[in-house]
Amino acid sequence: MNGRDYGRVLLLTGGWSGEREISLRSGAAVERALRAAGVAPTVIDVDRDLPARLAAGRWDRALVMVHGRGGEDGLLQAMLEWFGLPYTGSGVLASALAMDKWRSKQVWQAAGLPVPPARLLPDETAAAAAAAELGLPLAVKPLCEGSSLGVSKVERPEDLPPAWRAARRYGAVMAERWITGVEYTVAVLAGRALPVVRLEPARPFYDYEAKYGDSGTRYHCPCGLPAEQEARLQEVALAAFAALGARGWGRVDLMLDGEGRPWLIELNTVPGMTERSLVPMAARAAGMDLPELVLRILETATLEDPSHGQG
Repeated sequence: MNGRDYGRVLLLTGGWSGEREISLRSGAAVERALRAAGVAPTVIDVDRDLPARLAAGRWDRALVMVHGRGGEDGLLQAMLEWFGLPYTGSGVLASALAMDKWRSKQVWQAAGLPVPPARLLPDETAAAAAAAELGLPLAVKPLCEGSSLGVSKVERPEDLPPAWRAARRYGAVMAERWITGVEYTVAVLAGRALPVVRLEPARPFYDYEAKYGDSGTRYHCPCGLPAEQEARLQEVALAAFAALGARGWGRVDLMLDGEGRPWLIELNTVPGMTERSLVPMAARAAGMDLPELVLRILETATLEDPSHGQG
């Protein structure tokens, strides 16, 4: 472990999104890792009173561990910019873009990166038109939610309306052509792609339950791909990360179809750090334990305009 002085560290966790419980679990794991590395953070469970708490306190850097809306969508990042407090993860615009699956796909498509065809679903009736155009099965999902909350795999036309309603609970909805294949994820840390992880859910797809509750889900790192194919996935992930202007650390989720073609699914700018999370798994394969990983993340804390720092 290095002996760097990280100053007064603020660990932000919790929040009010549908991913609150996962944020708290991630925050607890990160706090333990920081303390094991000799860093004693101040921990704040983020709520609507955060601006007053930031104004009343004094810290040198913030480690953001708030998943979902209010923590991963640019809102928290803008607040930290306002207070001049360097923070981990992507900045305001990249966070907002990555959180919005529709707009992130538009950016990737414009950059020539591979994304599944998708359509916005402003109402239930639009779902049938999307199915006719894109074919079944479809993934019906909220635009701006994480942890696969509200996501459905739709294989029959009659299942489209309930899938739309399930997603609509979390806001605007989109449909995306279902990619049949194997899911992989690539963690990015300080400009470097970590070893690829292959996911093998016991359920029909890697949904919320598969991520956090199903003990049958299997993870493989090394991922089992030939070296050149793994390098290709890492290359696509880094390009996707850069196209959205992301920084620091994150995780890119992809599918590899039956013909070996990669398809970008989403970018997580504040990935999970629980006992079942994928970034710590990739870091272990790269020779980093959790305390070292957390310190490496902490080192990336910055502002979009460093001249606005607290000094």
